[in-house]
Amino acid sequence: MDFRELRFARAMEFTIHEINNRTDLLPDITLGYQIYDSCSAVPMAIKVAFQFANGLVPIFNYVNSCSKSVAAAVPALVGESASTPSISMARILGLFGIPQVSNYATCACLSDKRQFPAFFRTVPSDEHQAAALARMVKFFGWTWIGAVRSDSDYGNNGMAAFLKTAQEEGICVEYSEAYYRTQPRSKLERVANVIRKSTARVIVAFLASGDMKFLLEELARQPPPPLQWIGSETWIIETEFLRYNMCAGAIGFGIPRSVIPGLPEFLLDLSPEQALQSPLLMEFWERSFSCSLKGRTGSSEFLRECDGSEDIRALQNPYTDTSQLRVTNMVYKATYAIAHAIHGILNRLKRVNFTTKNGYQVSFDSNGDPVAVYELINWQFKKDGALNFVPGFPCFSSPDLISREKTILCSLSVCSESCPPGTRKAVQKGRPVCCYDCIPCAEGEISNKTGCLWPNTKRDSCLPKSIEFLSWDDTLGIILTVFSVTGAFIAVCVTAVFYKHRASPIVRANNSELSFLLLFSLTLCFLCSLTFIGRPSEWSCMLRHTVFGITFVLCISCVLGKTIVVLMAFRATLPGSNVMKWFGLPQQRLSVLAFTLIQVIICVLWLTISPPFPFKNVKHYKDKIILECGLGSDVGFWAVLGYIGFLAVLCFILAFLARKLPDNFNEAKFITFSMLIFCAVWITFIPAYVSSPGKFTVAVEIFAILASSFGLIICIFAPKCFIIVFRPEQNTKKHLMGKVPSKAL
Repeated sequence: MDFRELRFARAMEFTIHEINNRTDLLPDITLGYQIYDSCSAVPMAIKVAFQFANGLVPIFNYVNSCSKSVAAAVPALVGESASTPSISMARILGLFGIPQVSNYATCACLSDKRQFPAFFRTVPSDEHQAAALARMVKFFGWTWIGAVRSDSDYGNNGMAAFLKTAQEEGICVEYSEAYYRTQPRSKLERVANVIRKSTARVIVAFLASGDMKFLLEELARQPPPPLQWIGSETWIIETEFLRYNMCAGAIGFGIPRSVIPGLPEFLLDLSPEQALQSPLLMEFWERSFSCSLKGRTGSSEFLRECDGSEDIRALQNPYTDTSQLRVTNMVYKATYAIAHAIHGILNRLKRVNFTTKNGYQVSFDSNGDPVAVYELINWQFKKDGALNFVPGFPCFSSPDLISREKTILCSLSVCSESCPPGTRKAVQKGRPVCCYDCIPCAEGEISNKTGCLWPNTKRDSCLPKSIEFLSWDDTLGIILTVFSVTGAFIAVCVTAVFYKHRASPIVRANNSELSFLLLFSLTLCFLCSLTFIGRPSEWSCMLRHTVFGITFVLCISCVLGKTIVVLMAFRATLPGSNVMKWFGLPQQRLSVLAFTLIQVIICVLWLTISPPFPFKNVKHYKDKIILECGLGSDVGFWAVLGYIGFLAVLCFILAFLARKLPDNFNEAKFITFSMLIFCAVWITFIPAYVSSPGKFTVAVEIFAILASSFGLIICIFAPKCFIIVFRPEQNTKKHLMGKVPSKAL
């Protein structure tokens, strides 16, 4: 006989008496009850469920499974305490709509209303406890644990929920064993040996009390190394296990302690005459005092007859122990829940939400579960050397319920020690991620994460990386700036010379308007290289490539226009030719505008879809951070360059065709040289740009801009300036025309 279960049964009896004596709850109704012992066996529980469903219940208040039955109406059921019998009963009772309120069945599976539509409970689901246990293990830094469970619905479902959360928390499990008390002893011995040989110093035990008792007895025969036990609510509150010193420091969550006024006196108010009224009470009395009651029917296992001197108040067993009343209070609340449900039906109230006489709030969610409330339990030695429960505190189902500091037996449980500075983890093949070797950090890495990226020689701390970009005060930057400004100054000077001699034949020849526009664009080409110097910013990154692309297209468009003018002018000298009217000043302006507008559209699309942006390049150098402008879109960048290249090649071909035209000053020859230089520079630029490291990438691009710009201004304008300044006698219409008819000019 389980004396604790008998206390639960009598607690229900006490609660019903208390309800019947109230005037505010079911004032015109008297509740009756029948109590049946299922012996914690599934077949017996199923038998009881069928009897209840058929309206057949035991005739006595306390009877065993062999009693006769009569017809009666059973509106609700309190129990079962265990999960597996409760599952069996709930499947049957749910079909008939008979409510079942369990006081201790914690399996999370019972929250499924599709399978168990009439099941309720006053004890929290294991889903909350399992998650809290996993977070508690994580809180204490235990990443390497063992796990053992009851091979039942309670143990398997509870452990599955725990392992799921543990995996999410980064906790590794060395082993997970299952055992049930009816299994062969060899299975128990094997589980015990796994625990003894384990390297994990923390063990999570999701075991029913009966299974835990067998396991502790087996381990006591050959105690394992000191272990930190993490217990589920069934055994962590069992005073019977306090005699096992190997469990010192055990920690877990239990149902909160409570006080039920009047219950201790009710339990002790039991006489031999009352015990004779029920086979269960008679069995309790005889087993407690090892004697046979007078007047009993049938034989007894005890030869000595009770003489009346037996004092129930002197007993110390689970029936009389009312010091904590944890699960008993769940019975108290379950009985009251049924009474309030009946009261609600009579008064057309839909929800059960009330406060018990001893001050506990009772309510159920949509799954029939109550609010999860636990008490943190810790096993500690008292001054006399005996183990006892350290007073805990009530906690709701949240991970912060571990915040109170406790004395824990085991301070460390890891598969591998933390790697020392300068090393990193290398997971061991075929083992959990918590098991690893420590190997030296790779070059350029450190073993912590402080934010810096360059390690010292020991690779255990960081040294600041130097920042590199083409700055204004850099020697290379100064040189390129000087060349850029010099080029722009030369372009302005040439513009001034041309403007001063704008009426001279050499300036007026081949469209002076295009010449001035070309000089303006060359000035911009020289100056746009300055945008590549300095610390990259969002605006400078977008500006440098787009300004460069547009100004160079404007420049090449002007050169292309001048080349076409040369070809058209020669064709115009042929008899009957009127070609020049198709490429006069309006057409020349429109061609330059059209060619440039295409580049503008390409740049706008580039900036809209994926613009250039500043970023830190930490891959090229291990000891430097290079500040660069990311292209954003490689397609956009190469489209800009490709369009410039296309116009340059086209201009080169046309100029090459016009290089031998009869003229003392054939501008096509100079355009051919300039385009040859331009194409050579940019063809060379591509491999140099790709292979240049760090700030030299920017320097290569600036060099290409300056070199091609200088090539254009020298090849096209230097010969003209030489004639204007040093050979003014050649700056005549007659000299320029030579043998070419006047129409050519």
